[in-house]
Amino acid sequence: MRIRVVSSREEIFTLNPNERLVHLAFRPSNKDIFGLIETCPKVEVIQLPKSYMATVSKSIEMFLQMQRIQLLEGDVWGHRKDINEYFAIPSSVIEKIKEMKNEGKAAEEIEKKVSRESKLNPAMVAYILNKETAA
Repeated sequence: MRIRVVSSREEIFTLNPNERLVHLAFRPSNKDIFGLIETCPKVEVIQLPKSYMATVSKSIEMFLQMQRIQLLEGDVWGHRKDINEYFAIPSSVIEKIKEMKNEGKAAEEIEKKVSRESKLNPAMVAYILNKETAA
């Protein structure tokens, strides 16, 4: 599973239309969010750093909810955009989530433990959990 890291407004319009997970590494305006959704109609998750989450307008939050797009808080720890435009979620993390799910662990317990071990946000772990169990 890969998260596309976008570091500038200009980059939004060069994205692959099939992107599903996008991390915005800049403070997006409403126009940027609309541009992203226009460019990538299949987007399922938009992730923002904690400091930028507080600046997202309520109208955009409601719009994303209506479009069934999750707005998650989180970071891509240690990622260098100059080396790779994608942040890969290690397959070991996904396997750990599947393993804990098969053991019958509660979703909250899985989110807490995996996010602590992998530095992924609990909401992203929940997304992976739901995505992987549906597949």
